[in-house]
Amino acid sequence: MNRKQAEQRTRELHTQIRHHDYLYYVKDAPEISDEAYDELYRELEDLEQRHPELVTPDSPTQRVGGRALDKFPSVRHTAPMLSLDSSQEVAQLERFDERVRKAAEGEIASVVAPKLDGASVELVYEEGVLVRASTRGDGRTGEGITENVRTIRAAPLRLHDGKRSVPGLLAVRGEVIMRVAAFEQLNERLLEQGREPFANPRNAAAGSLRQLDPQITAQRPLDLYVYDLLASEGASMETQWEVLTALSDWGFPVNELARRVSSVDEIVEYHAELHEQRDDLPYEIDGVVIKLDGLAQRDELGETSHHPRGAYAFKFPPRKEVTRVLAIAASVGRTGAVTPIAMLRPVELGGVTVSRASLHNREEVARKDIRAGDRVRVQRAGDVIPQVLERVDEPGRKRKPRFRMPAKCPSCGTALIERGPFTVCPNGFECPAQLAGRIQHLAGRDALDIEGLGEETARLLVAEGLVKQLPDLFDLSAERLVELEGFAEKSAGSLVDGIARAGSDVELHRFLVALGIPEVGVAVARDLARHFGSLGALREASTEQLEAVPGVGPKMAEQIEGFFGDAHNRAILERLEDKVTVAEAEGAAADILAGLKIVFTGSLERMTRRDAKQLVESLGGRVSSSVSKETAYVVVGASPGSKHDDAQRLGVTILTEDEFLDLLRSRGAEF
Repeated sequence: MNRKQAEQRTRELHTQIRHHDYLYYVKDAPEISDEAYDELYRELEDLEQRHPELVTPDSPTQRVGGRALDKFPSVRHTAPMLSLDSSQEVAQLERFDERVRKAAEGEIASVVAPKLDGASVELVYEEGVLVRASTRGDGRTGEGITENVRTIRAAPLRLHDGKRSVPGLLAVRGEVIMRVAAFEQLNERLLEQGREPFANPRNAAAGSLRQLDPQITAQRPLDLYVYDLLASEGASMETQWEVLTALSDWGFPVNELARRVSSVDEIVEYHAELHEQRDDLPYEIDGVVIKLDGLAQRDELGETSHHPRGAYAFKFPPRKEVTRVLAIAASVGRTGAVTPIAMLRPVELGGVTVSRASLHNREEVARKDIRAGDRVRVQRAGDVIPQVLERVDEPGRKRKPRFRMPAKCPSCGTALIERGPFTVCPNGFECPAQLAGRIQHLAGRDALDIEGLGEETARLLVAEGLVKQLPDLFDLSAERLVELEGFAEKSAGSLVDGIARAGSDVELHRFLVALGIPEVGVAVARDLARHFGSLGALREASTEQLEAVPGVGPKMAEQIEGFFGDAHNRAILERLEDKVTVAEAEGAAADILAGLKIVFTGSLERMTRRDAKQLVESLGGRVSSSVSKETAYVVVGASPGSKHDDAQRLGVTILTEDEFLDLLRSRGAEF
């Protein structure tokens, strides 16, 4: 076979093997025997061995070709991967439906599908070839796991173009799962090897995806379902149902249980059907996902900082089991709250072994009358957080004395105080338990994002006296760390380097998150940074000035001012500023849309609705889904809806898309 013939045969084998992979791993409907498939595969391997120049990245033989990494690269998503608002209550679902119907223009339909319990990923294709894959991470940035995803047989390396053309750029969202039977087989194999088994299929899927060596991932039985379109160039669709059809046409596995519905009753009926089938399905699910079918309507509704307004998760009731409380201990958290924790006889809940559960606060313990030695019913709230639901009565059994919160902090010995139903240690940064919690929080993904600095390491640093106050973290040396259990020369050096990198040129909003200011989350931290521009200006702000920030109310303003006004906090902050470089928020003094609410209606031509929202927010403004007297501008695209009429009725300024962009340029915006 000459070079030209070899090239032609290689292309034929690529097509045939991809076709049979799709039938076997996606459709579960193989056309040929395993032996016939192996023969095709061996022929391709032989051709590529004799003609190495014919090996391409999308060749079926290259699924396990990556080398082990030292660490995962950070990858920014093509579009935010938001979480979903959720509830187990029909009343909450009905309120969601009412909001959607009120805000959306015209009749609505929805697409419902199982809420898969796995690991969310983004897959990016250029000219039909897989070029990048990443974990969800914080929703905006994830870890690059391309080589690991390539090992998943259900993930197409090259998209099918037989039924519809493939766009030049395509980014999709999917869920990597491990089927229950495969999970059980994997755990059996791990136990035979004397290794720790996984707690549940979700942990197994996530843990397998995050192996630095793709050869290990390739040995794990991972599967994939794709369900959302994040970005595309050259693909035009109007509904979610059309998106699912297109994904299937391109060769992605799409869940066969998805369905179109038009009412809440149909959603509730679908939810009941899946709940009844839950234990018989080959994979784990924890509820139902509802998405507004019309994509233009979804764009019109927009999103909050946490979740899209046009989608919802209707969760299943948590699984419950009965076990016994062995003891009740007091645990000190990062904020100083002392929480009673029930130490339980281990019990399995939904594939997870639970041995401790929160009792929330002293009033909750008293209300439920939970004591050491009691039998209790335990559930995982949202299938995640273990909690004690109720005491199971045992007639004739003598019970132990009622639980009482300790008078002194179990971590530092400081006298505890009561704030409403909560018991609090007022020792702040000086309390070892709080300090360990603050270190872990500071190292979190939304704060300074220090890899390798988790709960166990934070507690170790405090227990060994290496970090007595938060600023001491930035004085750590690899030489001292090597002396600690669990640290080698390489891991110690990596942590010290990571801390040093994290402390250089920190974005202001990330630093505010890292401080753990009461009431201040990621969204509020961004608003504060944008409004005040510098840490110095925020630190001296009065409650009145703080309340001028959109989204900051009296209680939050009081908490923020109190945090910066505390003498001990100020001393810690001054030391931190000597060790951490905090950048001023860019453009804070020139937020040309600061405090202004903008509403978009109709189809935009020059940018997507998501791009428009990001542009407005980057300039200090806020995008609203409804028109009111407080609305500054209503930007009108093609085929505007009732919001155009609302703007006219209320006298709100109406701008075309071009007029709006001209306005921004006239005020100095660059985009």
